[in-house]
Amino acid sequence: MSRPTRRLVIAVRADPVICGHSGEARNLAEVALTRGFDDVRLLTWPIPALQSAGLPLKPLDRLLPYSPGITVERPEAVGDYRVPDGRHLAGLTGRLVELLAEPVPTVCLSMYLVPHTQVINDAVTAARAAGFASDVHTIAKAVGSDVTNVIRSCLREGRFGAATVLLTTFLASDQVVAVSEYTRDEIIAAAEEVDAHCGTTFAGQCRDRVTVSYPPIDAAAFVDPDPAAVDAALARRGLARGRYILFLSRVARAKGIYDLVIAYGQMRCRDDVPLVVAGTGPALEHVRAMAKEDDRIIFLTDVDDDEKPLLMAGCAAYALPTKPEPDFVETFGIALAEKALAGGGPIITTTTGGVGEAVGDTAVIVEAGDIGGLADAVDRVVLEMSAEQRRDLEVRARAHAMTFDRGAVFDQLFQIKTE
Repeated sequence: MSRPTRRLVIAVRADPVICGHSGEARNLAEVALTRGFDDVRLLTWPIPALQSAGLPLKPLDRLLPYSPGITVERPEAVGDYRVPDGRHLAGLTGRLVELLAEPVPTVCLSMYLVPHTQVINDAVTAARAAGFASDVHTIAKAVGSDVTNVIRSCLREGRFGAATVLLTTFLASDQVVAVSEYTRDEIIAAAEEVDAHCGTTFAGQCRDRVTVSYPPIDAAAFVDPDPAAVDAALARRGLARGRYILFLSRVARAKGIYDLVIAYGQMRCRDDVPLVVAGTGPALEHVRAMAKEDDRIIFLTDVDDDEKPLLMAGCAAYALPTKPEPDFVETFGIALAEKALAGGGPIITTTTGGVGEAVGDTAVIVEAGDIGGLADAVDRVVLEMSAEQRRDLEVRARAHAMTFDRGAVFDQLFQIKTE
């Protein structure tokens, strides 16, 4: 078997995890095959480890396949029960060292700094110490929860040592990027706070080095879905085109699902359009209990990647009233950009975190946490907005979201020059 000439390794929580990072990894991997990489590997976790972590997962029997040339590796844990938390990390790190031992020019990209960047850093250090990995370039991409869930929690609790470790790990990479301008600003602000407490110089380094790379989206999978396929998908679900409000995201407090369910009870349009809650997540069972007396709220927990754009294209309105929470702030909003590409009814959302970067001026904006305002906004869109106004928002939203197409994002991240 011939040896590959150029390899990309992405350390990430890949499918079946329902999160933006898994989609980003898939899209970057697919584009890499068209940009001179002949071996692309997603280094990720065994399925049982993901299941035991309680992460929201897609149906295992309906995952989209990857193109030939992309290999998903799930190394088994190393060691036994006496190493309760480090065994899977040892498996990931050890497998990456094995790949780096081959004389293949390699780019290593980590998404979600904890723990994937540490895996790459440790593997590269070990490989180089052993005389391997003479041609390797590392990229660390910081996403929302790296800051809001990890660094910020350390700062709130006065645990500056852990925050210092994370920033040091991040900056040890050859190239450091953030998922949005909002995230970049948050990283710098967190670094300033650590500097003030510890006398370090992280903030200046972050200002100088951190660039922005928006989430890559496969625009072709969303733009202009087949009308017959949309109608068939809606018929299977007992829905009608333009006759439902859609929430399609992780079902969690920070996504505004509680606000939306309460607001739906106040909407004048509720007799005309049901609310479809599509997704799974930590708040699902609680939200189900809240809505058990309301037969106008429909829960779909088995929506796969093929059905997602069809539901988006057929809705009367798409509502994602995301709000800041201590453990999560929406630092971009991939689902919003995907919805914009798919068409359908207007987007109703907030300006939380980096959402403004995802939607530009093409969405109906409400204040985060304003339940009455949310109800009014949905009523206005469903009952009062003209066909011309809806079409204008749809066209402008798609044009804005096309800037996040995976090819352009890949070329910018990997610094590939285009004619």
